Amino acid sequence: MTSSPITIFRARRILTMNPARPEATHVAVREGRILGVGPLEELAGWGAYTLDDSFADKVLMPGLVEGHSHAAEGTFWRYTYLGRFDRMDPEGKVWPGAESIEDVVTRLQQVERKLASPTEVLAGWGLDPIYYGDRRVVRADFDRVSTTRAIGVMHASGHIFNVNTRALELAGLMRPGVNHPGIPLGSDGLPTGELKGPEAMTIVGAHVGFDREALANDEDGLRRFAKLCVRQGVTTATDLANLLPDDAVSMMARVTGEAGYPVRIVSFRRFQALTPEQVVDMAVKLKARSTDRLRLGAIKLFVDGSIQGFSARLRWPGYYNGAPNGLWYTPPEAISGLYRLALQKGVLVHSHTNGDQATEMALDCLEGALLDQPARDHRFTLQHCQLADAAQFRRMARLGMCANLFPNHHFYWGDQHYETTVGPERAMRMNACATALASGVPLAIHSDAPVTPLGPLFTAWCAVNRRTASGRTLGTSEAISVADALRTITLGAAWTLKLDGEVGSIECGKRADFAVLEDDPLEIAPDKLKDVRIWGTVQGGRLFPANGV
Repeated sequence: MTSSPITIFRARRILTMNPARPEATHVAVREGRILGVGPLEELAGWGAYTLDDSFADKVLMPGLVEGHSHAAEGTFWRYTYLGRFDRMDPEGKVWPGAESIEDVVTRLQQVERKLASPTEVLAGWGLDPIYYGDRRVVRADFDRVSTTRAIGVMHASGHIFNVNTRALELAGLMRPGVNHPGIPLGSDGLPTGELKGPEAMTIVGAHVGFDREALANDEDGLRRFAKLCVRQGVTTATDLANLLPDDAVSMMARVTGEAGYPVRIVSFRRFQALTPEQVVDMAVKLKARSTDRLRLGAIKLFVDGSIQGFSARLRWPGYYNGAPNGLWYTPPEAISGLYRLALQKGVLVHSHTNGDQATEMALDCLEGALLDQPARDHRFTLQHCQLADAAQFRRMARLGMCANLFPNHHFYWGDQHYETTVGPERAMRMNACATALASGVPLAIHSDAPVTPLGPLFTAWCAVNRRTASGRTLGTSEAISVADALRTITLGAAWTLKLDGEVGSIECGKRADFAVLEDDPLEIAPDKLKDVRIWGTVQGGRLFPANGV
């Protein structure tokens, strides 16, 4: 019997994330897995090999793990980008940011003039009204673009739509008497065109190009998402909140199973329009359909909304600018029921909590569920939990919870949090990475792409430097070291996905997944971490240069 060929990659430096051998110069790969890591003379003991010098002048890290992203980052590039900051698309083109509401309207007008049909939907994404002062975007703004076609734009947070009058008409909402907490009314008693939260957004979504089931089955978007991953050194990425209809699952299995697909996708079923019993049963069945590059069987729960969209639930004293408290997305009895069933069936649940009141509810619900259904290694994870304080982190540790924090907020909205949403004191301790680690909470950090651009090394830079877009530093006491930040985007994120036995470090038996870097993140200045150049990735032993995607 002939054994499979062995390839030994030589690198300038290999950062393993394995404390038993934290760095090396060579890694041996066979059958897409790591045979060993160390000096060449040790690895030669495995038998005949081919020495590959492709990375002789480069640095290898474990393939970066994006523990909170959405494959819709690839899909949304079919729409008009309207974000505040310049942004690179999957092909490497940089699109300029919109600096005002007038810029947003002008860009939509330019696209609208090129549409062939007068009734074709016009969709955009990335809108960030908090940058445009106190004035909210209203339907009249988009009526300037068209009154005959439906126009819908998703906010950068992903938790709010703005639409024009025609979209409201198609959804049956352009009438007096609408009474819904997620549908604000103007002085005329009619909806303003702003729709907050999943329930309100679903009412109009299909009319403005954001039908969730249809978007789940976007094959081109899944391929574009993979291109972004390779450019950012990511080999495992979550699709964290998909409805996962059967046709979409079949498509995802087929595409990720192709010989040239470069990423492992971990897709969570969104807890929406199902009972706890139904979603847990669905997760169990989906898990049986998992492959190496498509992992299924986990659930994503939403407790509240967005801080900068004022739909997150905050404890006293609430929002700094006096805005009313946000929205509850899921009632506590449903959360408790889901937690109990998931613990019983061994199903992983990640819960979105932005505000500290939402985090407290999730903790209460899990504590009650664990009393009824004890579980030693559930790894239920709070996603974002941006305003969690030290007491809440200590409680997470006692309950065996993980946290996946969102330090990108410091850069993109830190100034707005300081000045408008939560005020200076709470803004200084948002996304408290240092407190989480000191409390013993397993920690990951993330981009929540497409909310912010996919890029774990940028996210690590945010956690290390905590710098806002204006250059203000928010809370140096919560800054973490470069070494800790690199761990959160590799082994830390893998732990929250229960994949730490397969990925997240470079050691014998794990998948041969590497981020290939031109610069050494441990030698570059901490304030330059976001500028580390990325050659591409190795995924399952297959090479994917960023310039080839």
